[in-house]
Amino acid sequence: MFQKNKKNIISKNKNDTYLISDISSSNSKSFLLKKPKWLKVRLPSNINKIKNIKNILKHYKLHSVCEEAHCPNLPECFNKGTATFMILGSICTRKCPFCAVNKGRPTAVDNNEPNKILNAVIKLNLQYVVLTSVSRDDLKDGGANHFSNCIYQIRKKKNIKIEILVPDFRGKEKIALEIITRYPPDVFNHNVENVPRLYSTVRPGANYINSLNLLHQFKKICPQIPTKSGLMLGLGEKKQEIISVLNDLKKVGVSIITIGQYMQPSKDHLPVIKYITPEEFINFEYIALSMGFSKVFCGPLVRSSYHADQQYKSYKA
Repeated sequence: MFQKNKKNIISKNKNDTYLISDISSSNSKSFLLKKPKWLKVRLPSNINKIKNIKNILKHYKLHSVCEEAHCPNLPECFNKGTATFMILGSICTRKCPFCAVNKGRPTAVDNNEPNKILNAVIKLNLQYVVLTSVSRDDLKDGGANHFSNCIYQIRKKKNIKIEILVPDFRGKEKIALEIITRYPPDVFNHNVENVPRLYSTVRPGANYINSLNLLHQFKKICPQIPTKSGLMLGLGEKKQEIISVLNDLKKVGVSIITIGQYMQPSKDHLPVIKYITPEEFINFEYIALSMGFSKVFCGPLVRSSYHADQQYKSYKA
C-alpha cells in the first residue's frame, strides 16, 4: 500500500513498466508493475473526427476533461463526436496527487463560457451533454452559479439531456445546492473516488462524509433526479472497504455507480498499487447490483462520463 509518510521512487521502464521502490525501511523492496494487455487502447484508423472536436474546442476556447485529465478513452469518445466539457478554467485549486489536471491559481471566470458551450453543443450536434469542472475554492459559491448558467444556456436547445459532475464545493455545499437546483440537471454526479482510509493520500483537502452529504442533500431536494458516483480502484483499497463505500452510497440514494481502474498519469503522480482484473470488475458489478443500485458500470477503462449518454438511456429504459 502506498502511504503518505513513506518515500517512494518511481521510474519508468520499457513497455509502460514502472519501478516502484519503497525506501521507508532498511529492507528496501522494489517491484515492477506492468500495464496489462486489457488496458491497451487502440487509435481509430481515421482520426479526422478527433481533430474536428479538438478544433471546435480550440475555436471556442473551451476545455475538455478528456484532454486535461489524460483520459484513456479520448480517442474513442472524440471519434464518436462526444466530449465532456470542463468549465471554470483548466487550473484546479486542489492538489490531488492522482489527477493530471493543472494545479495553481485559477484564472478569472469566463462569463461568456455558457454561450460558447451552447455554440459547441450545436456545432457537435450533441443530444447529451456532460459538464464538469476543476475545484474552485477561490469562489464564494465554489463555481455553482457558473454551472447553473451553463445549464440554463444549454436548455435553450430543446431535447438535450445534461449531466453535471461536480466538485465537493468544500464549505459551500448549502449555497451551491441552492443555486444548482434552480436549474437542475438530468443527472447529478459527484465522485467519492476511493475509500475513506486513503483520503488523506488520494484526496487531501477533501472529506468523505462531506461528499456523501452532498449527494444526499441533492437527492433530498430533487428526489426525481438520479444521482451518480464513481470509484477508481488500484490505489491500495481492500475489497471490504469498497463494499462499505457502496453501502454508504446506497444509503444516500445514489442510483448509478461507475467503477474503473486508476491509471497513473505520470511518474509524478500516485503509483498504481494493483491492476484490477476484468473478472474482479465483473464481481464488483454483481455485488453492486445485488445491493439494489439501478445501474452499475464496472471495467478497467470505465470513467464517470464514459458512455454517459448510454448510461442514462439504460437507466431510463
